[in-house]
Amino acid sequence: MEEFRRDLLFLLHDVARLLRVDADKRARLQGMTRAQWAILIWLRRQPGISQKELSEILEVEPITVARLIDRLEARGMVERRPDPRDRRIWRLHLLPAASDMLLEIDDHRADMTRIVTEGIDDTSIEIMTEALMRMKATLTQEAHASRRGPDAMTADTREAV
Repeated sequence: MEEFRRDLLFLLHDVARLLRVDADKRARLQGMTRAQWAILIWLRRQPGISQKELSEILEVEPITVARLIDRLEARGMVERRPDPRDRRIWRLHLLPAASDMLLEIDDHRADMTRIVTEGIDDTSIEIMTEALMRMKATLTQEAHASRRGPDAMTADTREAV
């Protein structure tokens, strides 16, 4: 049983699941969803992103993003603007009404971070963060290589597979 509890992949999955559950609860208290929070955060990071690009980042269907944007538009937080070069593309932008919500989201994220890192020293947090960034980079590289096909894989990547 101890080996199962210390299984890295299960631990990563369980921690992520528990964070999602907590974020869902926090978002609901504000009449929102975690997905709407994610959209606001991504639009702050990448103003003018297209609905299609956002759906790829969030790993949901474009129609799902469209519906979420509809709700955020109705709340006066987001607006769609036509792409100046391609009229089929809508660019997404935050409106001033999103500012207060983003401040609240930031407060919740800081509280969640404080909770999950409680009792862990700064050095361990830094090492864990670096390790997770490395894992993400490796998996991202693998995903891109597999989309391009086996010829695009490096020798190191093929060896790992």
